[in-house]
Amino acid sequence: MKYEDPLAYTVGLEGVALLRSFTGEYDRAFVAARLAGIRRLLDDAALADAGVDVARVPTVEGYRIWSRTYDGPNSAFDLDEPVVGALLDPLPAGVALDAACGTGRMTALLAARGHRTIGVDSSPDMLARAGQRVPEGDFRLGALDALPVAGGAADVVVCALALTHVPDLGPVLAEFSRVLRPGGHLVTSDLHPERVALGSVPAVRLPDGSPGRVETYRHAVGDYVRAALAAGFEVLGCEEPGVPAAEAAEETEVPPAATDPGPWEAWPWSLRELVPEAAAASDAGVPAEIVWHFRLPGPAAAAAPPGTRDALPQGAPPPA
Repeated sequence: MKYEDPLAYTVGLEGVALLRSFTGEYDRAFVAARLAGIRRLLDDAALADAGVDVARVPTVEGYRIWSRTYDGPNSAFDLDEPVVGALLDPLPAGVALDAACGTGRMTALLAARGHRTIGVDSSPDMLARAGQRVPEGDFRLGALDALPVAGGAADVVVCALALTHVPDLGPVLAEFSRVLRPGGHLVTSDLHPERVALGSVPAVRLPDGSPGRVETYRHAVGDYVRAALAAGFEVLGCEEPGVPAAEAAEETEVPPAATDPGPWEAWPWSLRELVPEAAAASDAGVPAEIVWHFRLPGPAAAAAPPGTRDALPQGAPPPA
């Protein structure tokens, strides 16, 4: 169980903005405005005693609930798909594993590039939707640290927006290394650790109506590199896409809400509207996601012995 308080969050954003000003990024007027903003927040009756206890929800349960709306508007998809797609474009078609495939959005992206696809996810509800989205895909129920895929079976592994839900990256990166052929490629996308620190954690309502957040962990940039190197990967690239400047400008123009923090499901975004200048300062230069491109040393996947790509190992079908 965790505790979320709208007053603590908004005062915290003002504090982050003040720290930015301390390094010389902003002037005296900005500092005065931030201090005045903190006083206003502390005097706001609508924010007093408005905190709530929030359950930490395991990923399987959280994504079961979220699966009904997961494919709705999601700005995270708009950020990682072009970057991941550009990394995949030069790779020859082969067997591609979409690890933590969810509803199959990356599976579809891989299939469109000619890959024979395997999708693995721990959520039966997500797998059911993935099967509808990519009927030709081979979807299997399984965990990231125990993939139901034969060793050396994949030319490419993609894992999108999932590693932030894993407490320890080491076993998962080792598993990706196991299922890849020598010379195979791994492309991952994730919420940027700085965004996680600013409260970007999926919200769900439990069956009894109580609030919950899907278990999420903040992995530092170096955590990904250390886990990948330990698993035998080499680093080919890293991209950190951010919110387009035009969209960021629109967000900063939202006037402060009267005194209403909004419904809990809208936190922390509705809370940021209470302190738009502080939110803009805290966001300045902070990427939204982090995308990694790793390769397992060895012969290029295109040089695999004839026929090996056709030997797609069979796994247990997803539950009905």
